[in-house]
Amino acid sequence: MRRYETIFIIRPTIAEDDITGIIEKVNSIIEGDGGTFIRVDKWGLKKLAYLIKKESQGYYVYVDYAGMPASVKEMERIFRIDDRILKYLTVKLADSCDPDAIKELLAQEEQAAEAEEAAETPAQAEKTAEAPTETEEIAEAPAEAEETAEAETSAAAEEEKAE
Repeated sequence: MRRYETIFIIRPTIAEDDITGIIEKVNSIIEGDGGTFIRVDKWGLKKLAYLIKKESQGYYVYVDYAGMPASVKEMERIFRIDDRILKYLTVKLADSCDPDAIKELLAQEEQAAEAEEAAETPAQAEKTAEAPTETEEIAEAPAEAEETAEAETSAAAEEEKAE
């Protein structure tokens, strides 16, 4: 089994249900040949760098999977036939792979990212507690302005008395 990644762009006018249907169709093709999905990311609607089939936007979908070359060929054949697909690109990442080991590695990376995010949250809470809020800063600013204004007026009054 080989590891592949495919990015395909769907017309922006397609409904969310149809997008899910396209992804399920891709999934059935890959799993029908004994492959496995590793990850699916819906990147969403993005502006295209140039017009593709008279469209200026497209819905991007990223699929990472392990499968056979025949399933990639069939999937790309379906993409060429389907008018809802604007463009696609498939890249072979590895000649051989163990999909279970890759899924475990991705799960570990997710756990590490969640732990890092959880560690950052208390640190951010401490920083926000120490930093003055905007209302405190605004309240302090007029008080400082009043003090400087009083000092200036008293200095001006002393100068007048000296004259």
